[in-house]
Amino acid sequence: MASEQPYLHNLSGVFSAPIQAWSDAHGQIRRAGAQGIYCGDDRVLNSAVLTVDGREPDWVSTQLRSSKETDYIYFVRAEAEVADPLLSLVRTRTAASGRLRPGKDAESLSGCSGRVAETLRLESAFRQSVTLNVRLTMTADNTTMEQIKQGERSSRPVEPAADGWSWRDADTVLALTTGSSDGAGPAAVGFAGSTVTIDWSVVIKPGAAVELEWAVDLTDADSPMLAGGGPPIVAPRSADPRINSLLQRSVSDLNSLRLAHSSHPNDTFLAAGAPWFFTMFGRDSIIAARMLLPINTVIAAGTLRALAGRQGTETDHTSAVQPGKILHEVRRTVLSMAEGGQALRLPPVYYGTIDATPLWICLLHDAWKAGMPDAEVAELLPNLQDALEWLRDHGDLDGDGFLEYLDTSGHGLVNQGWKDSVDAIRWHDGSLAAGPIALAEVQAYAYEAAVVGAELLEAFARPGAQEWRDYAAGMAERFRAQFWCEDDLGPYPALALDADKKAVDGVTSNMGHLLGTGILNDVEKEIVVRRIMDPTMFSGYGVRTLSSTNGGYWPTRYHAGAVWSHDTALIISGMLADGFSAEAAQLASGLLHVAEANDWRLPELFGGHGSDAVRNPVPFPASCRPQAWASASSVVIAAALGQKAEDPGARSQDQLLVSTGPK
Repeated sequence: MASEQPYLHNLSGVFSAPIQAWSDAHGQIRRAGAQGIYCGDDRVLNSAVLTVDGREPDWVSTQLRSSKETDYIYFVRAEAEVADPLLSLVRTRTAASGRLRPGKDAESLSGCSGRVAETLRLESAFRQSVTLNVRLTMTADNTTMEQIKQGERSSRPVEPAADGWSWRDADTVLALTTGSSDGAGPAAVGFAGSTVTIDWSVVIKPGAAVELEWAVDLTDADSPMLAGGGPPIVAPRSADPRINSLLQRSVSDLNSLRLAHSSHPNDTFLAAGAPWFFTMFGRDSIIAARMLLPINTVIAAGTLRALAGRQGTETDHTSAVQPGKILHEVRRTVLSMAEGGQALRLPPVYYGTIDATPLWICLLHDAWKAGMPDAEVAELLPNLQDALEWLRDHGDLDGDGFLEYLDTSGHGLVNQGWKDSVDAIRWHDGSLAAGPIALAEVQAYAYEAAVVGAELLEAFARPGAQEWRDYAAGMAERFRAQFWCEDDLGPYPALALDADKKAVDGVTSNMGHLLGTGILNDVEKEIVVRRIMDPTMFSGYGVRTLSSTNGGYWPTRYHAGAVWSHDTALIISGMLADGFSAEAAQLASGLLHVAEANDWRLPELFGGHGSDAVRNPVPFPASCRPQAWASASSVVIAAALGQKAEDPGARSQDQLLVSTGPK
């Protein structure tokens, strides 16, 4: 039986990594799909249903205060002489995260803590007092994220105790607290199996409000992930109210995704996204940090150090680790899932990514250019040298001068670029390419990494700069000779080389990532931009991952037809770097419409349907909300639309700028 990943597009959430809570759109947390309260990668409550006098109040509005706080507004039915709704209930839900106290050695800091809390505020416009019974019914849970993603439930029941309860082990504890203001008696808490009920008897007097409170405090002493420290990201201001709304919402989301690893508690990075990837992801965290550089360099520095601290030092096929390699993802335990009919079993620290290492090098360079102090950069130069050597000694599996990947463990990721689903790498007829796979954009990342790596080595008086300039020149020459295809619309860069070193002729968004890296000459840049802007690729809202002419195209196929916000934003960034400001602004305008249609939150991905066919973009129902690189894309959008409005030669102080690629 195929797994059924829960849909999220119509859910509401509050987030403070690694704590999150998901409800239906009306604020009720029901035992369905991904709804529930989570600590790290585990759901600890799967329901929290509110009733007043035995019936659910009538929802009327959901008001987002921030990514960490939301109001759900209800009216309560009561006997009255008029039909007006005169008795209101505002349910304010918040998420907050923290850290457990460090031991004797601050470097040994581990574990996370957090709280999900609600305030229930009742007010009445009746002339007489109103007496109500308010009840909250909750169910304790013990389901892992991987089970939830596959539509499963835990088979291990949790039986609460009156002073809190533990699950998984003694280090993971949840404690319930309640409270009330004048007009309500003390809460009566009842326990029955895995169900907890909280009852308040409430008297609401005319002109007076009554507030009820409950909270669950969560601690996980063995979690590898902590709440991120340091100052929050600050949203820049824009004179354009639409861009301002996008930036404010995006930065709120980004602040809710701030994490640190227990081994580097002072180095904050961004979790990839909620709910599925609320942890460290090499590629995602790097790309999001790079997009944010015009407004924040602290996240980039934390990301660089956190990943450098787990850089590979050995070779192990089970985890795909190699010396100098940057990791793919970190989980608390082994991640076991079924994907595309194949069994996936990833160790807690997994290195199966072909692009995180060159992207780490590019981030180090760009962070340095953006103002990361020389002393901090110098500390990472040994990691830079190891990463560069990985390109040469390990990333190239067969010595042909290209970076390619192949899972040799039998239970790792089949595809290891950013399009990592099993059906992502397609020929134009829709059939799947066989590995080892050498992706087009990865060769461009390696080219750029070699160029900027050489610049760093030279600037800090380290040897080897010329070797990496020669490497880059050779990569560009090999790429030009082997990666180009042609169809009825003309030449274009292939998606990849397959196991036989044949150019995989699928027309995809991957070619857009070549822009801004320096690997293309001026004629080739024009060709790529023209193909990206063709209606078969640009939907009007964003760039499709796969051309609509491909035999495998479907508008809501994850990596073969859908549009990803960050994918389009990276293409925009490359266009800006290469001087295609008009085309960049056109793509940015499409994404701005997408954001506006989604309450100013850019979705991780959405349907590839054309803007001429649908009035608003069609949701991809299982996509993360929020997602780090989608939220960070707002900075790129602002830059592109700022350039459109201003003389390219005169950039105001308030304008956001994006620096991408070697200069």
